[in-house]
Amino acid sequence: MLADKPPAGQQQQKREGRGGHGGPPKADPNAPALVVDYDAIWAGLQKAAGPGLTAYNLRLPAAGGQPAMLFYLLDDAAHERALNTLTIDPANGQVKRQEVYNDKSFKAQLLTSIYALHVGSYWGLPGRIILTIASLGMPLFFVTGWLLYLDRRRKKRQIRAARSGLAQGSDEAGGWLVGFASQSGFAEQLAWQSAGQLQAAGLPVRVQALASLSEDDLRQAGRALFVVSTFGDGEAPDSARGFERKVLGQALSLQGLNYSLLALGDRQYPHFCGFGRRLHAWLGERGAHARFAPVEVDSADPLALQRWQQQLAELSGSVVVPVWQAPEFAPWTLKHRELLNPGSQGSPVFLLGLTAPTPSQWEAGDLVEIMPRQAPATVERFLEGLGLDGNTQVQLAGLDESLSAALAGRQLPVSREHLVGLHAQALVDALIPIDAREYSIASIAADGVLELIVRQERHPDGSLGLGSGWLTEHMALGSTVSLRLRRNSGFHLPTDAVPMILIGNGTGLAGLRSLLKARIAAGEQRNWLLFGERNEAHDFHCRDELQGWLATGDLARLDLAFSRDQAEKVYVQDLLLQRGEELKRWLADGAAIYICGSLQGMAGGVDAALNGLLGEAAVEELIELGRYRRDVY
Repeated sequence: MLADKPPAGQQQQKREGRGGHGGPPKADPNAPALVVDYDAIWAGLQKAAGPGLTAYNLRLPAAGGQPAMLFYLLDDAAHERALNTLTIDPANGQVKRQEVYNDKSFKAQLLTSIYALHVGSYWGLPGRIILTIASLGMPLFFVTGWLLYLDRRRKKRQIRAARSGLAQGSDEAGGWLVGFASQSGFAEQLAWQSAGQLQAAGLPVRVQALASLSEDDLRQAGRALFVVSTFGDGEAPDSARGFERKVLGQALSLQGLNYSLLALGDRQYPHFCGFGRRLHAWLGERGAHARFAPVEVDSADPLALQRWQQQLAELSGSVVVPVWQAPEFAPWTLKHRELLNPGSQGSPVFLLGLTAPTPSQWEAGDLVEIMPRQAPATVERFLEGLGLDGNTQVQLAGLDESLSAALAGRQLPVSREHLVGLHAQALVDALIPIDAREYSIASIAADGVLELIVRQERHPDGSLGLGSGWLTEHMALGSTVSLRLRRNSGFHLPTDAVPMILIGNGTGLAGLRSLLKARIAAGEQRNWLLFGERNEAHDFHCRDELQGWLATGDLARLDLAFSRDQAEKVYVQDLLLQRGEELKRWLADGAAIYICGSLQGMAGGVDAALNGLLGEAAVEELIELGRYRRDVY
């Protein structure tokens, strides 16, 4: 209604462009590359704007042969959105068309002044003052809402006081049931934190793994919380597979159960939170009542966890407790870095040793999360063409540091067109922080050093992976990396002194090595390791150490599969099939199986081999008893 009529030429183009399949025009794969002459653009802008230029905004096209748009503001502009527009050739700075704000009709000026109208600057300083006063009236709405909330809380307390003299039913007597299903230990940790929040409100709580929950437990529970994770693409955690098979398939009547569900997952998988969603659907089919919609958490999202805490506070009638905080990152120092596979046909594998600023403890099987950094050369290449000095000071988390240092902790996009013209602080604020990388610990705390086994990843374009590249090449000896420990209770040692069968390939040796070290330190010698890699001559990681344990009897058996040392490739799952009778004897003696390594290929192959040797029912029983544990990635 407010826009001016387009010129005849543009109107004809719009009519010709309609019809067909509709939608925006598709990018032409044969379009020429974008060429930008910033000096010519600047000269064209200065010529068109004159000495009154105060600000400008350049928008480049996606491909060559297309015009760029240049918006600029003069010092005598009516307001901050009274912009003039240049359509310009980015290759030579030639101005194709100029639109001046003052030349537009009154209604078209209003259309481009929406922002200025809202903030009051369209009418100058008096307009801003009036809009500011009006905005300051908004706290009145907050105060009114807060008073209504307090009044509702007061009435709820009065109702509870009126009911306090009544005899409590079985629901109150039984308290809250908190059931959890965890693969790496995070869901278990959250279950205990949830129970602690309820208990702090004076409510009786019982925490129990889903694997130990029976049909009677669910029928007798009046109020329950379920904290469950999903393993891989929609599977139940190993510890809850028996629960899903035995309990979720039953047609129970759970009419008296009120529950809340926290589901953990990873959106990189198609069946995000698959197990949690199946549990929620089954509970609803059985007549249970959900107190509120399930809270789904993607990769430990803190906002989702805070929402869960707030809903627990509503259930318990308590105030919201401080947000659960993960352990903080600390600066760990790189003490040594050793290449484990010189001459290998595969990617380099390194053994790294790090020390903490203060004494730290962890259990065999635990993990670390590491915050890698961009290489200095990568940051330098990124800044080229942006016209910014890497030594410029910016603020990050309230601290001053150089632009180069701040960018080292950010994800740096390949395409930078949308970042051209930003000042240093705006550039840092526009980029996403780097995510933490997770690694299995290869040592025990008694060693006095935290060791990792890391394979150097190289992309098709020849560049190194961010996490592995930083740890294995760019990070200097003696420098520090941000690291925090993460408990992985699902891969800890068995509580009983039983034989152990450890299976892994490649850098999966890390998690198995920590378990072996802990077993040997405890005097347990019934250890059997099956390990696979490419070539024995170059890829036998920690050869001297493993053969030394074998010679002293700390390692009862060592079976190796080097896939490239013979015409027909041999993997660890093939070793299992060949040693089937021996495997059954160890299992008959109560042995537990631990797998660490790649999910694709090795872990799936080992699982298929075990099902073929023992039968699916026997493998499921091992999982339910905690005698078959996996740390795969």
